[in-house]
Order: sequence, then C-alpha cells, then structure tokens
Amino acid sequence: MFEQLVEVICNYVEVEPENVKRESRFMEDLGFTSFDFMSMLGELEDEFDVEVDQQAAVNIRTVGEAADYLAKLVNEV
Repeated sequence: MFEQLVEVICNYVEVEPENVKRESRFMEDLGFTSFDFMSMLGELEDEFDVEVDQQAAVNIRTVGEAADYLAKLVNEV
C-alpha cells in the first residue's frame, strides 16, 4: 500500500520516491498544495476503488496516515 501511494505522490510533486517517508507531511515536506492533495485523493479513489471521506481526508497530514487510512478503506470493501 505504501509503495503504491508513493508512486502516486511522485506524479503530483517533484520528489524522488526514496525521499518519501511515512512521516513526510504532504504540505510542509513534499510541497503539496490543497488542490494537489484533493486531486491525488481522487486518483487514489479510482485506483483502489474506494471512497475517501472528505472529513477524514482533512485530518490526514502525513504519508503514513494516508497509507493507513487507505489500507483501512480497502479492507472494508
């Protein structure tokens, strides 16, 4: 799950995959804008066939939190 998420992240910001860590923060460390983040969530919904709750998405700050949230959604399907 984490590796797939890193691949998607690298489509949105100019960062090398090996520099994306679980503790990396989307905005502060990786340079995401809120638009980038929401666009990425849409792509993740399509790729994993899940529906991201917008309220929950607001609280996701790190790559690890996003990976854990996605894993939870995928396991619920």
